[in-house]
Amino acid sequence: MYSVWLSEDEQRVWRNYLSMTGRLQAAMNRQLQRDCGLSLAEYEVLVALDERAGCRISELGDRLGWEQSRLSHQLTRMRTRGLLRRDGSSDDRRVATVDLTPAGRRALETAAPGHAELVREIVFEGVTPAELRAVDRWTTAVLGRLGEVQ
Repeated sequence: MYSVWLSEDEQRVWRNYLSMTGRLQAAMNRQLQRDCGLSLAEYEVLVALDERAGCRISELGDRLGWEQSRLSHQLTRMRTRGLLRRDGSSDDRRVATVDLTPAGRRALETAAPGHAELVREIVFEGVTPAELRAVDRWTTAVLGRLGEVQ
């Protein structure tokens, strides 16, 4: 039987996790803005489209874990900036696809090295292979349970 409250250890880990993810997202956003004028959200979309060219908008939303309204607004802003193009139905996101433009690909290629360096330095510096495998198992299990909840 579970207690209503988190244990002391669970509470400490949970609060550290929340603080870490919030601060890490802020650091990544600052680095991307400073180095290449992209937001973290724009970078996430560019990476997702690089991994799956011609992605359906509905699939992109699922891959990013974003609500439709957030994705729609983000894609509109990025299209206006010339970073991506939309093809297919203008009113049915299940049929419409998005893809990187040459400007979007250049933006990603400019942003990726600094982003990877920041993540490597902050997240992976000093982490042993065993620790990395343990974190991988933990995050995979959590993501699996989240998939079951949806």
